[in-house]
Amino acid sequence: MDASVSNMVSQSLYLNQAQTAQQAQMQILRESLDTQQQQVTQLMESASTGGQMDLATEGSKGTQVNTYA
Repeated sequence: MDASVSNMVSQSLYLNQAQTAQQAQMQILRESLDTQQQQVTQLMESASTGGQMDLATEGSKGTQVNTYA
């Protein structure tokens, strides 16, 4: 009986350590995803507010599209 109690305590401690490690990994994952979200948001904002160039309205370049090519 003493061995089974010791075994249960060992398993409980192991599961507690595994849960702590998993929580630490989840925290790192959340921080990583938050960082990626901020970077993508900045990228999208810079792309949408960036210098939009006007399309060409005259000349031979940029005014026609060859749809048969």
